[in-house]
Amino acid sequence: MASSSDSWIKEYNEAVKMVDDINAMISERSSLPASGPETQRHASAIRRKITILGTRLDGLQSLLSRPTGKPLTEKEMNRRKDMVANLRSKVNQMASAFNMSNFANRDSLLGPESKPDAMSRTVGLDNSGLVGLQRQIMKGNKMRILRSWRRQ
Repeated sequence: MASSSDSWIKEYNEAVKMVDDINAMISERSSLPASGPETQRHASAIRRKITILGTRLDGLQSLLSRPTGKPLTEKEMNRRKDMVANLRSKVNQMASAFNMSNFANRDSLLGPESKPDAMSRTVGLDNSGLVGLQRQIMKGNKMRILRSWRRQ
């Protein structure tokens, strides 16, 4: 059985792969027409992946704040916190490139929610579970989201 440390590294590596995938999608964008349905779908897919990646990074951060299994040294804990912070910086840069101004402050879209509760809802979810949770949250706040999008 893999230790929690191994699962954290695995999750982190998957997040790094998502960053690479998103960067590749951003590069592909230049080969698409300036506007149109295909371009809009592509941009929407990028935004969706950025949002999922942000949720994954929240999960990684949460795992660091609640270590299970073999304890990590302070040096290793700090190294992992820096790794997450660096990825989060890349995600925020990608989000700002796509005018996802509300990405950094999701409370303005989804309402206030305590971080520990939000993290506990995502622990143990795979990709489809995260997407399902996102759909559930978005469905419950549909009007707020639509109003926010119209303002942009």
